[in-house]
Amino acid sequence: MSGETFDVVILGGGSGGYATALRAAQLDLSVVLIEKDKLGGTCLHRGCIPTKALLHAGEVADQTRESEAFGIKAELIGIDMAGVNAYKDGVVAKLYKGLQGLVKSAKITYVEGHGRLVAPNTVEVDGQRYVGRNVVLATGSYSRTLPGLELDGTRVISSEHALNLDRVPASAIVLGGGVIGVEFASAWKSLGTDVTIIEALPRLVAAEDEEVSKAVERAFRKRGIGFKTGKPFEKVEHTDAGVRVTIAGGETIEAELLLVAVGRGPTTADIGYEEQGIAMERGFVLTDERLRTNVPHVFAVGDIVPGLQLAHRGFQQGIFVAEEIAGKHPAPIDEAGIPRVTYSDPEVASMGLTEAKAKEQYGADKVQSYNYNLGGNGKSQILRTQGFIKLVRVADGPVVGVHMVGARVGELIGEAQLIYNWEAYPAEVAQLVHAHPTQNEALGEAHLALAGKPLHAHA
Repeated sequence: MSGETFDVVILGGGSGGYATALRAAQLDLSVVLIEKDKLGGTCLHRGCIPTKALLHAGEVADQTRESEAFGIKAELIGIDMAGVNAYKDGVVAKLYKGLQGLVKSAKITYVEGHGRLVAPNTVEVDGQRYVGRNVVLATGSYSRTLPGLELDGTRVISSEHALNLDRVPASAIVLGGGVIGVEFASAWKSLGTDVTIIEALPRLVAAEDEEVSKAVERAFRKRGIGFKTGKPFEKVEHTDAGVRVTIAGGETIEAELLLVAVGRGPTTADIGYEEQGIAMERGFVLTDERLRTNVPHVFAVGDIVPGLQLAHRGFQQGIFVAEEIAGKHPAPIDEAGIPRVTYSDPEVASMGLTEAKAKEQYGADKVQSYNYNLGGNGKSQILRTQGFIKLVRVADGPVVGVHMVGARVGELIGEAQLIYNWEAYPAEVAQLVHAHPTQNEALGEAHLALAGKPLHAHA
């Protein structure tokens, strides 16, 4: 059964899909948005938002434990996981309701159901066909596991399972030391879990600058979070008390449960992409810099496109594609210009190139770096946080990397993004006035130092 033809048919209502829909509707394009689950996708319901709520609950627990250091007498009686979940779910529900209202008011045709690409310009849902002059694929991602490692939802779990636990596990093994792994390890430790991370790569948060990884590892040691790096997983066995994990070298670790956090895979199987001739690689949809697939008038956005799997990347790609379809000729998105934040304790925030990648791109003799220790920052001392801001620049050129570690540094990524994307020189940032006392000041101080005029720092 065929219906009317739309300017844009979007398959997937996560960050990339709904952003495409909202922007396309603003540009007076007719839009149908198809989602098999809930509007907002993984980020809103099973990822970014609930995870950060869990982390904040853990932060409150830590602050209560440590309150006497600030002259406040308080006692942590316990963790009410039902209450934590109610708080978390309340945040999600409020945002979900708001997003539903936005889509409804934008005159978008919203379709609930499992969509399948049945022709290059057609998506079918429950026998109803939606034809688009343009089609946007935005089907998102799922929690990956390793070959032979089955998720049972009770002892061997994914991040989605972890967000729905009705208890604080006494102990947990986290398989994977990337963003998802360290965030859950951090949250669980704050809530009282004995945590060990297993990572096959040589360091935690291995995609970040090496000095950032070292700082996170130091902080985790101090917090009592165990980790084994350079140790690939071999097998897991069930025990009376939970699980026993064997890692390279034959070492075993036991805990109540195993969280598998080895990354996310693209949700592209059995949706008709291959049948319609969409070019794929390892399950990802291949696009050019304008997010066009090899099939005319078919675009792809978000986690199914190779690159950073970040909600704000998909969101921006959605806006880009809507404007591209509308003939606005938007500037291509610079992947290195997308901010990255890991919301562990301490937080990690970064922009642009690591020092190693900058040297690889420009040559070791053409790259300079500077570390500003947050010990010299008044607000950081008030917060009792440790860490640094590291700048990477091309000699006599712009700043090409900003890497930060410490409490709340994710809130500094906005200015860091402007510095990188506007190709600012250290001297240009140094002349800007940064409010005192703020952690934002530390960005100014770091640029003062790199510009050759350090004040609260050594050259």
